[in-house]
Amino acid sequence: MLNEDVINEARTLWQKYFVLTKELLKFSDQRDNDLFMDLVEQRERIITKLKALPENNYRESDECKAMIEQIIPMDKQIIYRARAWLNKARRQNIAVRSYDLIDSAGFRGTVFNRKY
Repeated sequence: MLNEDVINEARTLWQKYFVLTKELLKFSDQRDNDLFMDLVEQRERIITKLKALPENNYRESDECKAMIEQIIPMDKQIIYRARAWLNKARRQNIAVRSYDLIDSAGFRGTVFNRKY
């Protein structure tokens, strides 16, 4: 592969990575976890392809640096939203498990059946 071809391939992959990052940000607030995870997997495949490319200097170009400067804040927002979603899911799991513990300990209905 000629160096120019490698640079063009790197440019194309970075542009795809940028578009997928924007899509991830758009879907990070929604409830469609399957779509979100699919986008994450697509982005990982692009990273693998970028790493497999022969040495090139596209990443040092002004064009790529400008794209990366836009990607970094989006990535931070995606991570923040994913962590918030994960924390919320953990709290919900804890609440559900606490009800399971009460049921399994034989306390079901005892609070409501007591006469005061």
